[in-house]
Amino acid sequence: MAKRLAQFSIVIFCLAALLSCGSKQSDAIRFGLASMPSNLDPRFYTSAIETRIGRLIYDRLVDFDESMMAKPALASWQQITPKLYRFTIQDQNKTFHDGKRLTSADVKATYDFILEEKHASPHRTSVKLIEKITTPDERTIDFHLQYEDPLFPAYLVIGIVPKHLSESDHSFKIHPIGSGSFEFVDWSSEEKLRIQRIEDRTPFEFLHVQNPTVRVLKLMRGEIDMVQNDLPPELIHYLRDQSDINVIQREGSNFSYLGFNMEDPALKNLDVRRAVAYAIDKDEIIKYVFGNAVKPANALLPPEHWAGNPNLKHIHYNPEKAKTLLAQAGFENKLKLTYKTSNDPFRVRLATVIQDQLARVGIEMEIRSYDWGTFYGDIKNGRFQVFSLAWIGIKTPDIFQYVFHSEAVPPNGANRGRYKDKEMDRLVDEAKRQSDLKIQAAIYQKIQEKVLFELPYIPLWYESHVFISNKRIKNYVLAADGNFDALNKMTRI
Repeated sequence: MAKRLAQFSIVIFCLAALLSCGSKQSDAIRFGLASMPSNLDPRFYTSAIETRIGRLIYDRLVDFDESMMAKPALASWQQITPKLYRFTIQDQNKTFHDGKRLTSADVKATYDFILEEKHASPHRTSVKLIEKITTPDERTIDFHLQYEDPLFPAYLVIGIVPKHLSESDHSFKIHPIGSGSFEFVDWSSEEKLRIQRIEDRTPFEFLHVQNPTVRVLKLMRGEIDMVQNDLPPELIHYLRDQSDINVIQREGSNFSYLGFNMEDPALKNLDVRRAVAYAIDKDEIIKYVFGNAVKPANALLPPEHWAGNPNLKHIHYNPEKAKTLLAQAGFENKLKLTYKTSNDPFRVRLATVIQDQLARVGIEMEIRSYDWGTFYGDIKNGRFQVFSLAWIGIKTPDIFQYVFHSEAVPPNGANRGRYKDKEMDRLVDEAKRQSDLKIQAAIYQKIQEKVLFELPYIPLWYESHVFISNKRIKNYVLAADGNFDALNKMTRI
């Protein structure tokens, strides 16, 4: 680690010297991002960066507290009957950024749009239990459900879109109008998105700087003010030693995993998936690549979550067992697979370490790295054998329906591996129909046992969050789920 850190220091020093010409200053507070959103319409969000920026632009009916339980946001609610929830908009003078008042009709239009199958919203699966939506008055929205679900309010976290623009304005995905604490200003360049904090008219810019070393250089030279996550441990350690830089780190629940294409002739064999799992030495990666800054994972939900499963057993590194399983599956000679990842240097490095570990048991893994848009498009469309990604900011266990139900294959959800299992569908549907949270939790624990047994995903680790800024940035509080809500209160002196 020390040798690699010294190498990074030399690289940074040399690049800084080469780029030492004066940089253009901006009136805006600038946030460096490893990837940019592909759209700003909350009905079509599929990535963490879209959700994090969207939380600033749009209001949603419901949010979550620190214990991951639903709490009122735009609206409060009461359960009238087991299958009827009444939501009331709390601020009767709430307006969109174009001056039009936000009413129950906008809420209804947002969710009606998502529920229409023709629109192919990736969020339809999570709210399709809604039978109909009625609006008794301008502040009241009644959600009539097909069946009971005590978690229902927690599903209503999608930003509210103005009814008068929801279907008529084709540019809405790149020129949004919300009602949140920030308003959209400009996105004329794919590399720069500009928004403005309404309270004090402070402008903010999200700048795409894909390469982490260049991102750090821009931070140190004042071209950007802050970055969050997506940096290799060596750069984080380097920045901790810089007198004019602040580093904040917080343990997180971002779930990193390897995903499989379950329609692939080799990978649909359970013995092959298990062989890959036994061939990965997570402890070695956590110690030497992450510097012990992550903790091993067994499931998508951390064990401390109310629906988590603390009794799951780790899949320990066992190369001999991996070889036995491969032979059992008919791959006594080399098994050849392709591994897709983003072209972020740290993610490529992780892939290279896993590639080396798999080679030790006779699995030849070809790494293919792409820019984020190409990579993510391939994953959503099933053009892969093995891929690595992370789930970020998961709050509710309905994620299992979104990720593992056979009806949630994109664009209807995020079952990107095309995992189809009747027992899984039954368990997910049963959990959704339970009115008792304890019974729900027990079923979700069974689901997690099943996922760990069948391995449509190989769980890897939970990654921490890190926020790094120059010392002019004050009052930024790093959220447990990594959201950007702290931009509402932070300042630059």
